[in-house]
Amino acid sequence: MLSPEARQDLIRRLRRIEGQTQGIQRMLAEGRDCREVLTQLASVRAATRRVSLELMRLYMLACLNDPNCKESDRVINDMIRFLLRV
Repeated sequence: MLSPEARQDLIRRLRRIEGQTQGIQRMLAEGRDCREVLTQLASVRAATRRVSLELMRLYMLACLNDPNCKESDRVINDMIRFLLRV
């Protein structure tokens, strides 16, 4: 369903997030200021939200652009439920 380029882009983003979380772990181990840690956690939360939204966009486009997709109503409803959660 995902193109190889889109898959690689999402993986690249997730690896960057992984690096951020490792950095946060180091910050905690070093006893860094809580405000600094919270700022980094907010960045991770925003980055994961962007990855989620991009994946959702690609999923919707793949189904809605496919004339053989019989599940477009379900896809739209799933995405609305997802948006209400994030």
